[in-house]
Amino acid sequence: MRALISVYDKTGVVAFARGLAELGFELVSSGGTASALDDAGVEVTRVEDLTGFPEMLGGRVKTLHPRVHAGILARREQEEDLAALAEHGIELFDLVCVNLYPFELAVDRPELDESDVIEMIDVGGPALLRAAAKSFASVIAVCRPSDYEPVLEQLWSGRGATTRPVSPSRTNSSGPPASSVVRTGLPERCASSGT
Repeated sequence: MRALISVYDKTGVVAFARGLAELGFELVSSGGTASALDDAGVEVTRVEDLTGFPEMLGGRVKTLHPRVHAGILARREQEEDLAALAEHGIELFDLVCVNLYPFELAVDRPELDESDVIEMIDVGGPALLRAAAKSFASVIAVCRPSDYEPVLEQLWSGRGATTRPVSPSRTNSSGPPASSVVRTGLPERCASSGT
């Protein structure tokens, strides 16, 4: 199983990532989130290592890449989608954890000029959340730090299952089988708040 973690608000993200790793998730992350996880000793693959492209345009382009979005958007019940992934060496994502730049707070800060405020318009984050929402049947979308603990609890409790089997090497002997995960989709609060 794989999780993509790319958050602006890093509150609780290290503990969440550790919990996912204990469940057998491979962690992929971008920019400051990858650095925070790495600094905390959490094993993480950087998005640029996955895509073969560095962050570009001052960080404006990080996760907008087929190796990321195809891994989220692939319809697991469609042989054509899985064949396309195999042809291009793309692996599936099972969980996407993203929270967005606080644009509404930046607008109210008089010390920021227009160019600073514009940089707080998130592009990649909403695209990742929308992709995970579109694939809600097989991808868990997490968008708020307050959801980390409940998601981990549901994953550990084994309610629900992923749509693809997990290899025996990705199980965790101290917990339930790593293939026993809940498919929660986009939390209702994310969908209703526009984040």
